Amino acid sequence: MTETESSAPSPATRCGVVAVLGAPNAGKSTLVNALVGQKVAITSAKAQTTRARMLGIALHELEGAPTQMILVDTPGIFAPRRRLDRAMVSAAWEGAEAADAVLLMVDPIKQRRHELEPLLETLAARPERKILVLNKVDRAKKEPLLVLAQELTGKVDFSEVFFISALTGEGVGELKDHLAAMMPEGEWMYPEDQVSDASERLLAAEITREQLYQQLHEELPYDSAVRPEKYEVRPDGSVEIHQQIVVTRDNQRAIVLGKGGSKIKAIGAAARAELMEVLGVKVHLYLHVKVLENWAEDKEVFEEIGLDWVR
Repeated sequence: MTETESSAPSPATRCGVVAVLGAPNAGKSTLVNALVGQKVAITSAKAQTTRARMLGIALHELEGAPTQMILVDTPGIFAPRRRLDRAMVSAAWEGAEAADAVLLMVDPIKQRRHELEPLLETLAARPERKILVLNKVDRAKKEPLLVLAQELTGKVDFSEVFFISALTGEGVGELKDHLAAMMPEGEWMYPEDQVSDASERLLAAEITREQLYQQLHEELPYDSAVRPEKYEVRPDGSVEIHQQIVVTRDNQRAIVLGKGGSKIKAIGAAARAELMEVLGVKVHLYLHVKVLENWAEDKEVFEEIGLDWVR
């Protein structure tokens, strides 16, 4: 190696924040998982799955510069009615503050215009650099997709428009390149091997909540929660996890339990298998169901599931 080669400066690191916004069920969590390269946020066909503001941490190298992107997976923005709704929408807008880029994700098939239009109005007045991402190109027809893109760019000053499928990965690589290029030079905020800011305790509760949605579909209303009670590493390295599933009525408790406890056993088995894969150790998962009629007005429950208490 010559003296010139050895003294050549290495490319400066880059680090920045990307807020991922959109109406409920637009595919934000699926995209964050795809950009990170592994699961950091739960996904579901049920709208408003994401509740708390979660960070996914994606690494990328662009033109030799190691780049860290802090992806803020926000709850879907909608018209809030209950305290829980207000806390979720508050978490979403907080996620956009001081972001180096705001990414608006739109489902071109469902669109959810009643929630998308107010979001566009608010975004139009915000100073952050904005990117429009139209999702589900694997299912949407091309002509209506282009018409929608033209309409939305007429309402908000988007710097770029991307057509992707968060599910199949189509277009995600190009989007990741572009986001990395937008990140400013700076020190990384998190260690190289960290993929999320969520504690393992909270992530474990989220994985169980995802199984509730997947296995009970429309049987269980949206107003259920999973409270982390205990997360302890045993001497043999395995993890013991205790969680409380909170519902608002006795009939919902019966649905979660299933005949002879069959449903809660199935939920626990699926959550345990995924937790073992995520954590890389044996997991002992214990679930029980509690009826708490007004849990959505309980400050302690809010804090346990990662939401700020709002008036």
